[in-house]
Amino acid sequence: MEKTLTIFTPAFNRAHTLPRLYESLLRQTSTDFEWLIVNDGSSDDTEVLVQKWISEALIPIRYVHQQNQGMHGAHNTAYKNIATELNVCIDSDDYMPDNAVEIIVHFWKQHGNEKYAGLIGLDQIMGGGLIGAAFPEDLKETTLLGYYEGGGSGDKKLVYRTEIINRYPEYPIFSGEKYVGLAYKYYLVDQDMPLLVCNEVLCIVEYQQDGSSFSMFRQYWNNPKGFAFYRKERMKVVSSAKRRFIENIHYVSSALMAGEKQFITQSPFPAYTILALPFGWLLKQYIGYKVRKGAKMNFNKTGS
Repeated sequence: MEKTLTIFTPAFNRAHTLPRLYESLLRQTSTDFEWLIVNDGSSDDTEVLVQKWISEALIPIRYVHQQNQGMHGAHNTAYKNIATELNVCIDSDDYMPDNAVEIIVHFWKQHGNEKYAGLIGLDQIMGGGLIGAAFPEDLKETTLLGYYEGGGSGDKKLVYRTEIINRYPEYPIFSGEKYVGLAYKYYLVDQDMPLLVCNEVLCIVEYQQDGSSFSMFRQYWNNPKGFAFYRKERMKVVSSAKRRFIENIHYVSSALMAGEKQFITQSPFPAYTILALPFGWLLKQYIGYKVRKGAKMNFNKTGS
């Protein structure tokens, strides 16, 4: 019987956290799903674990291995391999409440139609409360960008119709880089279709130690083309002049780090970009300082 939902999981050296997600999928009160694991070039025991679970045949699992491309590259691969009506990404260090699949499938079958790109639900911190806030009770539909521009907060869980998400361009892959903001594609969908609001927890999140502020600055430094692309695309969709100017500051900073020569003429808003030049240069200097400082702290810690 064809399933309704694909849960897809990009995995890069998370063999120590994947079992928790697997156990949560075994506990699901609905079996109307399959699990797609995209091994993004792991060097740990991820493949051994997954092959063991496949042989157990307790839930339907599909497995794809690729060279490391980063999270966005793993999403590209996942979308190419999904055939179910709906899909949701559950990261390898997160897991699902026992009734999450049942909530998603039932909610969509009750309320979903061609008008909507999918649905948006809540994330919860492991052992704690919601990330951000619940949706207002009277909010029945929204876009992701519209929700945040309207004052919404916190990470939310997105469930998309596979047919819809695959209408839009893949995330670009930049040589030597591993990051493009996933929201790029979601904001494209926002321009055409809203999401149904599901005021239920669909994912339990654990923030890993490698998500520190130093890691964030290092991401900026190591992936400037990806960040410049993302900021350029984001400035096209934000609604306020203030937000567009902030995006231009980040765009200038990343373009300078990437050594781009034509970034002003390539900007969708060159006047904003010119105004943002001194602020973007200062941001580049600050990021470089934080990266050097963090690298020095890590070296001293290792050498002590």
